[in-house]
Amino acid sequence: MAFGGFERHSGPSQPMSEINVTPLVDVMLVLLVIFIITAPLLSYAIKLDLPNDPAPAAEAAVSTIKLSIDAEGKVYLDTETITDDQLRARFSAAAKASPVPEVHVRADKATRYERVAFVLSSAQQAGLSKIGFVTEPVGTPAEVPAQR
Repeated sequence: MAFGGFERHSGPSQPMSEINVTPLVDVMLVLLVIFIITAPLLSYAIKLDLPNDPAPAAEAAVSTIKLSIDAEGKVYLDTETITDDQLRARFSAAAKASPVPEVHVRADKATRYERVAFVLSSAQQAGLSKIGFVTEPVGTPAEVPAQR
């Protein structure tokens, strides 16, 4: 580091009053190039196809609530279409039963996550804690609940 000036005159040397910004500019340009290269790698979307379950089917419990949610967001209890208020009422009634039933949720691949999250939060608020997701075995077409 040079503390002296560039002038060539006789007498005591004076400290240089300008800041040398060349190293700062070099470092900033290197950082800029690094960020330009790495930024596209940080913002990528992961494409997910929810897998079919190759595991054997689990046995259904004695008391089970079977819910299906179609691609349009309609909720079916067994094969009956129910509204959100009816769903909450059924969950509240089921939570008071002994033993507390399990909730099995089947959702279409095209169902919005918001709708599935609503059903799960409604079950949790009612006091149902055993919730499972039903998947289709490999090679089996999905069954669509009967619409009335």
